[in-house]
Amino acid sequence: MARADGALGDWTFDVLAWSARTLGGVGSLRRALANRMETRLRARADRPAPGLRHPPAIEQDKAALGLALLQMAERALAERRLGRPALRALLKTLFADVLVHRGDATAKERFRARHGCGAPDFLAISPGKACNLRCEGCYANSGEHGEKLSFATVDHLVRDAHDGWGSRFFVLTGGEPFAWREGGRGVLELAERHPDCFFIVYTNGTLVDDALARRLGALGNLSPALSIEGMRERTDARRGKGVFDKVTAAAERLGREGVLFGISLTATRDNADEVLSDPVLETFVEGLGALYAFVFHYMPIGRASLERMMTAEQRMRLYERAWSLIRERHLFVVDFWNGATGSNGCLAGGRPGGYFHVNWNGDVSPCVFCPWSPVNVRDVYEAGGTLDDVWEHPFFAAIRRWQREYGYRETHEPCGETHDWIAPCLIRDHHADFRRLVAPDGVFPTDADAHAAQEDPAWHEGLEQFDREFLALADPVWERVYLRSPGIPPGPMRRH
Repeated sequence: MARADGALGDWTFDVLAWSARTLGGVGSLRRALANRMETRLRARADRPAPGLRHPPAIEQDKAALGLALLQMAERALAERRLGRPALRALLKTLFADVLVHRGDATAKERFRARHGCGAPDFLAISPGKACNLRCEGCYANSGEHGEKLSFATVDHLVRDAHDGWGSRFFVLTGGEPFAWREGGRGVLELAERHPDCFFIVYTNGTLVDDALARRLGALGNLSPALSIEGMRERTDARRGKGVFDKVTAAAERLGREGVLFGISLTATRDNADEVLSDPVLETFVEGLGALYAFVFHYMPIGRASLERMMTAEQRMRLYERAWSLIRERHLFVVDFWNGATGSNGCLAGGRPGGYFHVNWNGDVSPCVFCPWSPVNVRDVYEAGGTLDDVWEHPFFAAIRRWQREYGYRETHEPCGETHDWIAPCLIRDHHADFRRLVAPDGVFPTDADAHAAQEDPAWHEGLEQFDREFLALADPVWERVYLRSPGIPPGPMRRH
């Protein structure tokens, strides 16, 4: 059953969305508010509070991301990119409820009382494995597959995380989420049933026609992240001839309907220097109006191979490029491997502020890119359990212990020894530790590809060799920038 805000909350944010759309074009007012917020963000980074849970230099990276978010919002207002439903969802759900309040405080306090620590902030769900494309090296091995969750199960997952964890943010991936239908309902109906939640949908973009774009514009609380590999040649080479043009056409439709959308890029050995290149940003951010860019690193799982994975040197160049765009151009670029100073390390395994992934069969894994699971959520629900029962599993508890040993702390805790957050990923950057954690009985690969990888000594050795090569590059940067300096402050902003 759909939940609604109180009448006052609805009225307030309806007026705020109208005012933002109307008054956002008033440059002097918009710039004055942005200047005030910028001053507060910079002051916090320049004068870190005592007793931080992480090295003080990391505050500069958090300020840089905050300023990038500020510029995203300012740009959306100045250029009138968003319709009123998207503005309302951006201001109330994403900014106020998700980023500021981190969900429902009462539910989070109840979770802490039950478990002695903070709750996960969000849930990633792959409702179906089916996809109308067959991309080379797909991590999910998607294609013409029938595996999918029922709409009732996906709806139950959202309500469970909403009520039990206080979550207001959900990620839908796949497969192709817009291809998932069950009982005549799909992701649009899911977002419609949960208007106080915000959904990011990773989509190949080829199913976004005029009718779908109009529905997304009317909803406001569902943001498509359009998947590309760079420009036309790279995208079509991996995704299929003509896909790049279909994605740009989808972006144009979304822009016309005032939808908040972004792009999703996968960095491989072939395109690592192109994914965040100026032509890509000029085309999709400056030209078509994408407001964010999410960067994923190619992981050797699914239809994958070690040879397609970035080299250690390419990954360091991407780290430098991503942070340069955030600090100097204030673009909201999130690189989920190279950006861990903004998230206090690895988010997997249901740590406070982190998440789990649930696939099309109901298997719960610590991360989208770590297809090993000890439990199936459908079995949990049939037994009358909740996501709390999933969270308590020893496998996930072991991952959270590893994260703490590596340096993660909650907000109220003092900083301890913090290892290199330029290399935060358990399966990718610390593969020997990963092998130890998945060794116990009862932790199983969720598909045949993961099983084959687990049984392949060359796969393990290749990842461990990458770890050695990358840490040799990353550790000196971590030491110099984050442990022996006050960090790198973000550059000056240009007001719109």
